[in-house]
Amino acid sequence: MSKRALVTGGAGFIGSHVADHYLKEGYEVTVIDNLSSGRRENVPAGAAFVQCDIGSSEARELLENQPFDVLNHHAAQIDVRVSVLDPAFDATTNILGLINLLEGARTGGTRRVVFASSGGVVYGESADLPHPEEARKLPVSPYGVSKLASEFYLAVYAQLHGLEVVSLRYANVYGPRQNPHGEAGVVAIFCSRVRIGKALTVYGEGEQTRDYVHVTDVARANIAATTWSGTTAGSIDAVAFNVGTGVETSVNRLAKTLVDATGIAVPIEHAPARPGELQRSSVQIGKASREWNWRPQYELKAGLTNTYEWMLENEA
Repeated sequence: MSKRALVTGGAGFIGSHVADHYLKEGYEVTVIDNLSSGRRENVPAGAAFVQCDIGSSEARELLENQPFDVLNHHAAQIDVRVSVLDPAFDATTNILGLINLLEGARTGGTRRVVFASSGGVVYGESADLPHPEEARKLPVSPYGVSKLASEFYLAVYAQLHGLEVVSLRYANVYGPRQNPHGEAGVVAIFCSRVRIGKALTVYGEGEQTRDYVHVTDVARANIAATTWSGTTAGSIDAVAFNVGTGVETSVNRLAKTLVDATGIAVPIEHAPARPGELQRSSVQIGKASREWNWRPQYELKAGLTNTYEWMLENEA
């Protein structure tokens, strides 16, 4: 019998790549997305599509009435600025939306839930990098709180209802299909500006660091999380996996690497530092390597080249 996956947010950047990989692994895939930020054309051919909100009765009833092997949950309010300005909206979407889906999953018999969390917002800032899964949790935005709270809700559903849960704590994900508008990843923004020959803006001194992981590697981690057999939830960290590279890359180095990868010499300009910006971030990936034999396959320059070439083909 076919394996069946429901991917929320499957018209979005990461979710659509995850849906692609489920199809390649032989799953029947259903995507739900409200298209508030996702694109209908991102939904892969071969996947069924339902346009609805994750907090809707339609989404819950879909899970109640169809036997999915896995609920892969990527739909979310992801804008940190929105979460600060309207924390109630952030919590309604990210926490109540998750609960709505979990109620449908437990009633309908879904066994595995793979949840897109964030290694960039659930850990506190510290000099002890890269962060292991057991690092101190101290979010600095309502968005970070909603991701961490969601992991605790998953743990409760695992204990009360026997759901198998896995949380993936992403580093800074980049790659094809990322939207360069709004609060997008810096890679998408930089690629967009290189394409039109505009200067790259670096805030502050540019030595703030992030851990950049390609979306194809992230999608591979989702498949590994789906088939993982070690789902015993002793704590939220026991069923959490960092998904990154373990490498800190400064914004200055990112800009220079992109210019080198594309061969297009655009200026790099500096602007005043943004208040409250996280200065350093990276995550340990040893657990995923040990448990899943997973490691990122894209090194930064190759990943930037791949992303820029996709943008040239698709965003002109």
